[in-house]
Amino acid sequence: MLIVQKYGGTSVGSIERMKNVAARCLATQRQGHHVAVVVSAMSGETNRLLGLVNQLQEDHNDREVDVIVSTGEQVSVGLVALAIRAAGGKARSFLGHQCKIITDSSFSRARIVSIDGQPLRDAMAAGEIAVIAGFQGVDEKGSITTLGRGGSDTTGVAIAAALKADVCEIYTDVDGVYTTDPNIVPNARKIDRISYEEMLELASLGAKVLQLRSVELGMKYGVPIHVRTSFSDAPGTWVVPEEPSMEKVVVSGVTASRDEAKITLEDLPDIPGIAARMFAPLADANISVDMIVQNQAHGGTTDLTFTVPKLDRKRSVELLKEKVPDIVGEAGERIAWDDDISKVSVVGVGMRSHAGVAKTMFTLLAQEGINIKLISTSEIKISCVIARKYAELAIRTLHEGFGLSLAPSERTGL
Repeated sequence: MLIVQKYGGTSVGSIERMKNVAARCLATQRQGHHVAVVVSAMSGETNRLLGLVNQLQEDHNDREVDVIVSTGEQVSVGLVALAIRAAGGKARSFLGHQCKIITDSSFSRARIVSIDGQPLRDAMAAGEIAVIAGFQGVDEKGSITTLGRGGSDTTGVAIAAALKADVCEIYTDVDGVYTTDPNIVPNARKIDRISYEEMLELASLGAKVLQLRSVELGMKYGVPIHVRTSFSDAPGTWVVPEEPSMEKVVVSGVTASRDEAKITLEDLPDIPGIAARMFAPLADANISVDMIVQNQAHGGTTDLTFTVPKLDRKRSVELLKEKVPDIVGEAGERIAWDDDISKVSVVGVGMRSHAGVAKTMFTLLAQEGINIKLISTSEIKISCVIARKYAELAIRTLHEGFGLSLAPSERTGL
């Protein structure tokens, strides 16, 4: 088998932990497998580097910022390769440009275009463990790029897809995917198997276990993902194609995102093309718009409300003032925003064939006096924007209300 292992910052947070990673890689290789390992920067290193940047400028979407923050992974790959050698193995480190992880030029949030896996195959064929820097790539002009927070997950799954690996093992400081954050709900349960679609929703809605694009790549290329901890040999959570048994579980998980902001454009002309003009400058700046609600107001006007990543709220408002001042006003007098929100969501492929999930969710929130500001749905998820201060209460309420602390076979109804 060809196995790709990805280790996060906590797993390589010290030399001792790197020795543990080296032992795991070698144990896997000695079982007769080819091994490629993707590593993150040491725990806290990226934050340290960004702290230096913040003393000079706030904007992280910059070529020079990527040059700086990518150095954390460069240190990690060299140290892990040395640890493998010190333990009696053979290893070779690869930076993004050395295995040709080609990306676009969206600094701090680049997307992978292609990967040349041949240098990695050559290394493994020579009996070496290929140690690859996560999070980083290079654009067509040769500039270093980074893939955004959690980007090492994306590197791991992308490498697995390029090499046609049998599995991508994502090692983190938690031992799998849980029904919700165990730090908020201590009796949250570990999920043994979850579909790509459910994991995609959970990742996009605030679950921090896997980065969103890594799940997208796994789903697109059919890469089985095994989320597990590097601190034990216990099995974790498998992220796989949907299986018939999964539909029996109505709600698989509850999650919350606190990293969003709500923007409202008030009293806009109620004419064709207004929404297109509003969102065009945001799309051109690679700002992701999530929930959108449009309300028809009185007198031929309309209100448009949407959410964006919290870090992009300020830039979004500035872009709207700059690009469409004739609509929002030069001073932005038609723009209002709220940074103190949270998006709470329930997810489950079983929603496709079970009615009443929305009713149960809204009733549970109402019983706790939690007001809903926005609602968004898909086939397998329902999301509600609420005041941020109620996020943890909402998570606990929904987790208990849907019986997620029980084994799937023990749950009854909704």
